[in-house]
Amino acid sequence: EVQLVESGGGWVQPGGSLNLSCTVSGLRLNDYFIGWFRQAPGKVREGVACIHSIDDSTFYKDSVRGRFTVSSDNAKNTVYLQMKNLNPADTAVYYCTAERGGYYCSGLVSRFDYSGQGTQVTVSS
Repeated sequence: EVQLVESGGGWVQPGGSLNLSCTVSGLRLNDYFIGWFRQAPGKVREGVACIHSIDDSTFYKDSVRGRFTVSSDNAKNTVYLQMKNLNPADTAVYYCTAERGGYYCSGLVSRFDYSGQGTQVTVSS
């Protein structure tokens, strides 16, 4: 059984940082593109970042490039999303996803083979 479990969400003031983790079981990270998506209330789910750990290729939404960093630790079967200089527009439920092939993940399109349940990130003063 494939499982993706996100953790690390919470509340932070504008300008603050959070580090999210996605622990994966039931599949090999090298065989999949792992994406981070987010969904704010009343909005569609949008792609934030994507990584293919076999060659460390990464893809970012323009508004987070330079603030967010996606990385993976294959030994721990975990993918991370480091988020810095957060602002209220980053408030959303963050999901990690897995897609074999990466066609959608690399384009930050919300189609995938597996998804986690999400973790809430709230940025407010």
